[in-house]
Amino acid sequence: MKRSVLLLAGAALACTSATFALAAPEDLLPPGFGNPPPPPPPPPSAPSPTPRASSSGPAPSAPPSPGAGGDTGTTANPVIQPLPGVTQGLPVARGDGIVLPEDFPSLAELEAMETDEINQVLGLTPKFDIPAAARRDMEKVGVLSSKEGGFHSRSLAGQPARLVSAALTATKGPMISRWGHILLRRLLASRLDAPAGMDPASFVALRADALNSMGEETVARALVQDVDSSNYNLALADAAMRSYLATGDVLGMCPVARLQPLLREDGEWEMMQGLCLAYDGQVRSGERRLQKVLGTQMAPTIDVRLAQRFAGAAGEGRRAVNIEWDGVEDLTYWRFGLARALGADLPEGLRSPGEQPNLDLVEVQIPASPLLDRVKASDEAGARGVLSSAAMVDLYSLLFASDQYDSQAKAPARQLRAAYAAADVDQRVAAMRSLWTANPGYGARVLTAYAAARIEPSDAFSDDAGDLIASMLTAGLDRNALRWGGVVDEGSLGWALLVLAQPSRQAAISANAVESFADVSESKARLLLAGLAGLGRLSNEDARNVANKLGTSLDRTGAWSSKLERAAATGNAGLVALLASVGMQGDSWAGMTPRQLYTIVRALDQVGLSAEARMIAAEAVARG
Repeated sequence: MKRSVLLLAGAALACTSATFALAAPEDLLPPGFGNPPPPPPPPPSAPSPTPRASSSGPAPSAPPSPGAGGDTGTTANPVIQPLPGVTQGLPVARGDGIVLPEDFPSLAELEAMETDEINQVLGLTPKFDIPAAARRDMEKVGVLSSKEGGFHSRSLAGQPARLVSAALTATKGPMISRWGHILLRRLLASRLDAPAGMDPASFVALRADALNSMGEETVARALVQDVDSSNYNLALADAAMRSYLATGDVLGMCPVARLQPLLREDGEWEMMQGLCLAYDGQVRSGERRLQKVLGTQMAPTIDVRLAQRFAGAAGEGRRAVNIEWDGVEDLTYWRFGLARALGADLPEGLRSPGEQPNLDLVEVQIPASPLLDRVKASDEAGARGVLSSAAMVDLYSLLFASDQYDSQAKAPARQLRAAYAAADVDQRVAAMRSLWTANPGYGARVLTAYAAARIEPSDAFSDDAGDLIASMLTAGLDRNALRWGGVVDEGSLGWALLVLAQPSRQAAISANAVESFADVSESKARLLLAGLAGLGRLSNEDARNVANKLGTSLDRTGAWSSKLERAAATGNAGLVALLASVGMQGDSWAGMTPRQLYTIVRALDQVGLSAEARMIAAEAVARG
């Protein structure tokens, strides 16, 4: 196949150099098969009458026909139709022959290329892989419309491109707030127009890159799939590649890789070309491509071996491939994604759940991963906001019903079942306490949110009220939590959470009540002060007095807070959500100052995101 393409290319170029002297292709058809029959003779025409001479002069003579001889008898130049789509990269015809472009490959380089590479050089690769009527423009790219809970499509369209780019770049990391994570994910997944002056593909790439960094590769994959393959640029291809590998969808990148084979020039891209060829029915071409990568050392050996085994599963693999992890010190997304897709075991020293948070968030989203590893990773994913409480319960339920693990491995699943279904209420609360103690992180409280909501308020559980309310609020169950208002005492943790979680409140909170909460935790009291002041549930005078007594201030300003306050003043909810997310970057709530929390909560409440403002304020007190 490749030799035929080369012969056609040589004939089309008609190179005069001896380097490009190619023999004419041999006719393989039977004699006479390709020769059309001679055309039938033209029918005899009637002789034209000779015009008579008039009195004014001789009769006009007929115009001479082309090729009939005489001074005007010339042969017309033939009209040659150019090949469709072949307009760039071809030789230029001049009077003294054909001149090739300076960067045109040599014959040796052409022979080393695969068919798709030659097509790309000659301009024969199609620019689109879908019909014109089905192509999508680059406006309103996303998966959530405003009617489905997303933000307005013009939320960021009128903002400076530099501001939006800087904000999206700054959100490439973990967020301290679970509810802040959920808010940013909703913004990035919305159907948004690009800011003026920013390339739409680059805007999608920034959003997908931020989602990948948050552990939301599944959402990032859905986002990049909303862009046609012909509209991809390098940045978008990089972000899409990670989202596909992280979710175990190794071949999801093939439409882009086949349509734009020269978009990237690295080992992973070459291996992806080989995999796509193999699963496109060209198994031998794919194997040669992967062998070329191995021979030229464009990629580490372990990466190529994984790709070769995956390509061998296409149906015509002729040899076994051994995967040896000796000498491999790090686990990249390429290695992790292909290993999980192949069901290959990862060395214990290379993959330890809990020690690699980013891979934990990836692990929980791949169905091919071991169930026990997914359950262990779900705690971090739930605390971050990647998994909902219902999704965590589903994973634990699968573990409980599985017969592949022993009783000790299934102990957390049994405790969760007791928290939901034990006949005695005391046993249900005790099961939740066990889960919280075994995993002191925030993920265990997310896991038990709906179990806590099933507990009827009672003075017998007043000591557990704060933890039960905090657990309910992780899933936004504020109505169930408010039922405990008659059980909690003023100044307790449960009371502090409820005064923040209330959808509305008529009377302001007294300064004495906030100061009494300082006896529980002074650091939590500062965050309670910031949340109440941001929601407008504490007068300005009381807020200043309490702040002075707690040794803090809500009046300091900076560049970030000024931009957030201006965005809130204009009522731009999308920009407020983005800038608020910048202020919630970090690994621990210890880095959140009362002034930051006050600014975030106040801005969100001003633009109509009061539910998110209340949940973020309550989460700050519960985790601060």
